[in-house]
Amino acid sequence: MKIGFIGLGAMGRPMSKNLLKAGHEVHVYDIVPAAVEELVGCGAIAEACNKDVAAATDIVITMLPNSPHVKAAVTGEDGVLAGAHEGSILLEMSSIAPLATKEIGKLCEAAGVPMLEAPVSGGVGGAAEGKLSIMCGGKKELFDQLQPVLSVLGTSLCLCGDLGAGNTTKLVNQHIIAVEIATVAEAFAMGKKAGVEPEVIYNAIHNGYAGSKVLDGKLTAAMDREFKAGFRLDLHIKDMVNAVETGYAVGAPMPLGSIVLDMMKYLSANGLGSEDNATLMKYYEKLAGFEFHRAE
Repeated sequence: MKIGFIGLGAMGRPMSKNLLKAGHEVHVYDIVPAAVEELVGCGAIAEACNKDVAAATDIVITMLPNSPHVKAAVTGEDGVLAGAHEGSILLEMSSIAPLATKEIGKLCEAAGVPMLEAPVSGGVGGAAEGKLSIMCGGKKELFDQLQPVLSVLGTSLCLCGDLGAGNTTKLVNQHIIAVEIATVAEAFAMGKKAGVEPEVIYNAIHNGYAGSKVLDGKLTAAMDREFKAGFRLDLHIKDMVNAVETGYAVGAPMPLGSIVLDMMKYLSANGLGSEDNATLMKYYEKLAGFEFHRAE
């Protein structure tokens, strides 16, 4: 199958490589030449712009940072719709605002290009292993048609509803993760200040109801002082902005999300935006006056 891939960032690169390994002909474009060169070295075909990607392929996947980037890549002068042809399909896998998803979907529909949204969760590790959780929005017929491609990229595929439902689900996911990281940091900081080492508390509770992937992954990262980005704080901030704004737009209360978003923005303003979202735990370290470490 001829597949286009636009957006070769931390997630897009391993996802594109998995499509190549599965035997697909992959045409790629990114504004960063080095990213394109890396994929060409793996067997991909480089294109000069988004329009050319669409013209050369049947399915175009977009994996870009935020709503404006997707809108420009799809609807711009040299965008996907400008190069679309009969049979073209847009598989939009970025994490963007649900209202933006619906807007782009309407423009695609007017151009005769079916669109399925499919934001993902699982981080760089999940992308590399082809084990992403994929939250889709769109018509069931299109979801079924794209199963062979989606199955290369992820192991958990869910059709959440019409366009917008996939990114709404993703925002719920991101909100829970952000608030849970802050909750873990706050609780473990209290435990440490009260005299019990974080690793001791973790060993005591992680198999109980308080156990979670966030507890396992992010507390471990903090104790090991490993903050190299699997999912950058700044990208999580983007998701939380979309989550809080969506909440306000639909009349849903977002007090916890708003507070945690302010913490994340503070850390980003102090130079930590390129670190993993586990760096959110440093907010509490600063307040409590210590760093999380393993028990000596």
